[in-house]
Amino acid sequence: MVKTIRKFFAFCGAENRRKFRLSILLGLVQAIFEALKIPAIAVMVRAVLGPGITMRDVLMSLGIMLVSIIGAGLAKAKATMLQTEGGYDTCARKRIEIAEHMRYLPMGYFNTNSLGQITSVTTNVMQNLENVATRVVMLVCEGLLTTGVIIVMLMFFDRRIALVLLGGLCLFLLANAALQKAAGTMAGRKISADEKLVEKVMEYLQGMTEVKAYHLSGEKSRELNEAIGVNVQTNTDMEMTLIPRMTLQNYVAKLTGVAMVFFSCLFYVQGSMDTLTAVVMVISAFIVYASLETAGNYSALLRVVDMSVDRAQEILSVPPMDLSGEAHDPQSLDMKADHIDFSYDKRKIIDDVSLVIPERTSTAIVGPSGGGKTTLVNLLARFWDVDRGTVTLDGRDVKEYDIDSLMKNFSFVFQNVYLFHDTIANNIRFGEPDADMERVIAAAKKASCHDFIMQLPDGYDTVIGEGGASLSGGERQRISIARAMMKDAPVIFLDEATANVDPENENELMQAIEALTKDKTVVMIAHRLKTVEHADQILVVDHGKIVQQGKHADLMRQEGIYRNFVIERREAAGWKVKNA
Repeated sequence: MVKTIRKFFAFCGAENRRKFRLSILLGLVQAIFEALKIPAIAVMVRAVLGPGITMRDVLMSLGIMLVSIIGAGLAKAKATMLQTEGGYDTCARKRIEIAEHMRYLPMGYFNTNSLGQITSVTTNVMQNLENVATRVVMLVCEGLLTTGVIIVMLMFFDRRIALVLLGGLCLFLLANAALQKAAGTMAGRKISADEKLVEKVMEYLQGMTEVKAYHLSGEKSRELNEAIGVNVQTNTDMEMTLIPRMTLQNYVAKLTGVAMVFFSCLFYVQGSMDTLTAVVMVISAFIVYASLETAGNYSALLRVVDMSVDRAQEILSVPPMDLSGEAHDPQSLDMKADHIDFSYDKRKIIDDVSLVIPERTSTAIVGPSGGGKTTLVNLLARFWDVDRGTVTLDGRDVKEYDIDSLMKNFSFVFQNVYLFHDTIANNIRFGEPDADMERVIAAAKKASCHDFIMQLPDGYDTVIGEGGASLSGGERQRISIARAMMKDAPVIFLDEATANVDPENENELMQAIEALTKDKTVVMIAHRLKTVEHADQILVVDHGKIVQQGKHADLMRQEGIYRNFVIERREAAGWKVKNA
């Protein structure tokens, strides 16, 4: 229990840790005020058992009770406010920290860790921490503190009963340890089941088009239903496992109160305890039971808090790419790869590749699917780090640049475009958030997307769905090109940028790409002849190696992959559909 609380406080950071510690201190103050009910009751009991109740007794008892209620209320209100602020602020900061941390993780991390798991951590896990953790930690602490204060106070009335309560507290903590052990086993299953459920829900929704197209609704529904069933069963198993232990814990708390009543009555009958003390001890037994019950009921969730912190820390503990570089402003945009290797899951993807991409030239990368084209581009752009060799920009190893100063030199237009759930204008100015509308519109016109934007209900202020789902593939591609134009970086990476463009818009878009890439260093993955044949150099990549290199005319005179590639494309372009 103490280990979990310490782990949670360490997770919160210095500022919020201070808030939680102050809140616990206020919890102690609250416990002291709550315990004042005992002397207030003692005053009235003494008056009842004495010669008679006087106004002085009434006022004294009332005064102590008011101090107890008001003091406890104020302390609780302030403690609750600090807990709420600390909880929400901690999780807000951690979400931002996780997002910032993921910016600097190698892209391989996102291949081995599902979107569902990451989403679950930033939503379910963080929600557990902000809504559950603070209440659990604070209520458990307050319950135990209140019990501790009552033990100290009872020492002034009768040490024997105080020792009975202390023994009951020890038994309670033993029962709680058994509860924590069982909860630890189930907490991992619960969080894993939650992550799997989120993963399957997102997979089902994002793949809805394919599910319908291939009549897989039943199969995919079955997978989703299985994930839901596992989640339900896991939560049920958790309850069935914890309830008997929570019941035992509650019985220990109740029996502690019973023992206090029993020994108070026994000592009274034996004449070793006066009537006033006996009555106060009996009443205290009920107060103690309530405090222990509160601590016990919520302590079952401490292991969930513990596992939630661990899940969040798992992401934060993933080693980022080497960020020890410094800000550099390259004077030349020459890029070079020198004998680079790269493996993924022990499978070599890039094998001893060397190349030079001079400044303000265009390089086309072609080759069979799975040959390593995209991986090579990712290494050049430092989405991944090479296992061996070096990639340089302006003669300097890209690892010597900090990520931000390196990335400001690059713009990307991917085949699979992602647009954010925001206005079209904000998606275009994504890399330049302060750009005015004149620049946004100018970029849109160059990318041949101004006309279709103006036909939308709110023009540039139209909010598009997540991922750009409300737009066609060609429209998303053109907005992506407009976004790259806004950044105006000197090095452009194109991954089959015209793949999703409608034929009637291809000419305009090719002109836009020419405008985008004019006087810039261009690295493109391409399959279309129009894109490839005018490149300054062509690299043919197969099985992780550059197997051919040169200009279009030179490669056409050689037997090999490139010549076959061009012949196949020309034959495909000559296909016609004949009328029956």
